[in-house]
Amino acid sequence: MFDVLVYLFENCAAFRACRDAEAITLQLTEAGFDDDEITDAIDWLRDLDEVASSNIALAPPSEGAFRVYAGFEFGRLTPRGIAFLTFLETEGQLTPTQREIVIERALAVREAPVALAKLKVIVLMVLWSQQVDIDALMLEELLDDGTERELH
Repeated sequence: MFDVLVYLFENCAAFRACRDAEAITLQLTEAGFDDDEITDAIDWLRDLDEVASSNIALAPPSEGAFRVYAGFEFGRLTPRGIAFLTFLETEGQLTPTQREIVIERALAVREAPVALAKLKVIVLMVLWSQQVDIDALMLEELLDDGTERELH
């Protein structure tokens, strides 16, 4: 499913253009993706759209405020994932509302725990769905799957 999401991000001009499930399914099938992966990704994106549109904006956190994760969240997101979300929020790259949407969408994934690379894709999808401008360095970080790269 995550490969499908990244493909859509890279090949769809805007998140809203990905609403036509029939056209997207055809495009993804032609690109060689498995039917189950396509269905899972489209369902996940539809749910993201629903969650994002029904979420009300949280007030900015007051000085010294922090998010307490429930035990099941901690187990599903991993300490590295939670640290990454905290980092993004501290750096102003993720609002508290966006963080909550990311957490909800991560908990909706069928695997546990959610690997950091996959959590980054979820963050990317949430920001993309809200048409947030993502700077180049942040985009590189979110698309980094953890494999080593050659320096040129």
